[in-house]
Amino acid sequence: MRAFGALLVLAALLPVRAFAAAPAPIVFVPLDDRPVTYQLPVLLGRIAGRRVVTPPAAMLGHYLQPGSPDDLIRWLNAQAPQDAAAYVISSDMLAYGGLLASRVPGTTYADAYFRLHELGQLRASHPRSWIAVFGTVMRLAPTGVPAIGPGNGYFAAGPIWQYLWEYAKLHDPLLPSEEALAANLRALAGPAFDAYIATRARDLAVDRLLVTGAATTLDRLVLGQDDAGPVGIDVPDRIVLENDIIRLGVASRATIEPGADELGMALVAHALARRASWTPRVSVEYSTPEGALAQDPLEYGPISVAIGHLITLCGGVQDEADPQIALFVRVPGTTPEQDDAFVAAMRKALVQGRSVALADLSYLAGGGNPGYAEQGAFARRILADGIASELDAYASWNTNANTVGTALAEAIAAGAGRRTGTYDGIAHREFTFMRFVDDYAFHDEVRPLLDAQLTARGIDHMILLPADAAVVGEENRSLLWADAQAILTELYPGYHIAAMTIALPWDRTFETKIEVGLAPNF
Repeated sequence: MRAFGALLVLAALLPVRAFAAAPAPIVFVPLDDRPVTYQLPVLLGRIAGRRVVTPPAAMLGHYLQPGSPDDLIRWLNAQAPQDAAAYVISSDMLAYGGLLASRVPGTTYADAYFRLHELGQLRASHPRSWIAVFGTVMRLAPTGVPAIGPGNGYFAAGPIWQYLWEYAKLHDPLLPSEEALAANLRALAGPAFDAYIATRARDLAVDRLLVTGAATTLDRLVLGQDDAGPVGIDVPDRIVLENDIIRLGVASRATIEPGADELGMALVAHALARRASWTPRVSVEYSTPEGALAQDPLEYGPISVAIGHLITLCGGVQDEADPQIALFVRVPGTTPEQDDAFVAAMRKALVQGRSVALADLSYLAGGGNPGYAEQGAFARRILADGIASELDAYASWNTNANTVGTALAEAIAAGAGRRTGTYDGIAHREFTFMRFVDDYAFHDEVRPLLDAQLTARGIDHMILLPADAAVVGEENRSLLWADAQAILTELYPGYHIAAMTIALPWDRTFETKIEVGLAPNF
């Protein structure tokens, strides 16, 4: 009896929140198993103190091996939390087995139709849950891989991919001046050409099915235009889908936007903001006067289009007068003088109490000249002068939409957590630290070195055979470990790396995977 009384006293002393029911989780089905699409959305939930539950990795496939939509459907029905407040689901994973699988023949339209029918069942069984789906409008060409290792047997391996890519960049319909080239490219591609066209037709039919679902089943649908420019074979597809959205009157719930990899993060951020009953107000400041007009060669519109869409997709509104989040966008070609003014503006926003998110877009400088040096120099500058440690978000990888979506999502996750009293400061520091190690150290410093070494040896870095993958992976780990230690000393000097793993998750040098645990110094 005395022990029981002691327990009652202890219970009375503990914070009431310790006994409160945990908030309902977010169920998240990713685009594939890459870190940016699978790992980062889960980490956003950790920042905000909200559980993001994903399927087992084995169901998601790996690189050219597609995931298992049927296993995913069983997981959604039997193993996923049934009290989820929100579902964020990749239609490409549910219909085909992932992004790369959406670009190849194999899955029939009938297969995809019946798999996506599960979304209707999900709505019927969870009428109060917020259901958001993200898909892609097929990019200009399938994935480019050499005909070695897992690339053997791939329908567009080797030079065939190049023929399809060159064809896809032509006008649709063809200009008279393009007809001879188009005929030659079709002949060079051989049977893969018809398979490619059929795959595009299937994907368009599936995307149109999703738009119809936005009228009856989905709370939010976004179709990201995967890598493509303002001209190409994808343009008629996009027009058809835009007309469907208007015809069905679902423009408030369905949109088509540049990008792909960032869409899951954006919708998870939206779900986190909804839980906090918060509509983030976001301002946008560019590093040059003409910055809003900058054009990513892999997107169909100027970056201001992607940024405007992403703010809304993340659950926010653009507000230049009274923002809560100040998004600073650094564009290629920013001069040293403009950089000085840009940094000063960030400092001013911090003094005003704004949450500052930085998206450095100079990685894709255009004209086939990646901005490694320019981006790396700016990262080193903000690390050295201390402003990096005051940011709520940082990103600088791949396309403009990828970068901005990552930075916005991180800042919104932090803001949502602060408003609900569940913010995890260490998880937030870990996320930002990983972005500097990945976006800056890997992409600007380590990856170019690895690619140059592989090229000198005549090795294609998009598929590394096991022996090469082991050697390159070890060098990547060694180089990034050293860089990570140096970065942390400047970024968060009061913390140390308690644990960290580094890998090349797809046995290629296009991306790296970092898992880290930071701990305060004592």
